[in-house]
Amino acid sequence: MRSRLAVLAAVILAVVFVASPAAASDVDDIRARLEQWTDDFNAGRADEACDLFSSEAISSYRGQPERSYDEICALLRKSIADPANDYHYELDLREIIVEGDLAVVRLTWTLFISPLNITSVEPGMDIFRREADGKWRIIRYLAYEEEL
Repeated sequence: MRSRLAVLAAVILAVVFVASPAAASDVDDIRARLEQWTDDFNAGRADEACDLFSSEAISSYRGQPERSYDEICALLRKSIADPANDYHYELDLREIIVEGDLAVVRLTWTLFISPLNITSVEPGMDIFRREADGKWRIIRYLAYEEEL
């Protein structure tokens, strides 16, 4: 009986120590993707910004129609190319939960638009999937503008 418990304890510890680095690595990868997206968007790199989204992405933003990948990227490109206004995002990551090839991210984006002096605080939730190329991409996101 004692040897069975020792074996069981060893198996549990092995699973914890083997599984934890992978989960931690995935969390780090997702965090890095979101931070890179922030840098890409703020630097005006539309193609790179669009790469955060899966071709199967669907967005749901309160008060707006659902948008597909093509519509999401068209909106990103339009904002980045806007000659009259500068759009700048800041990221506040709240939580990243990874389970297999899916992850849920709670976050808040703060968008600054100048020279209009507009600030929009946008809490939301992103669902990521690890795709065939190994990259984590957003397949769904829900967001809304917080009332100030």
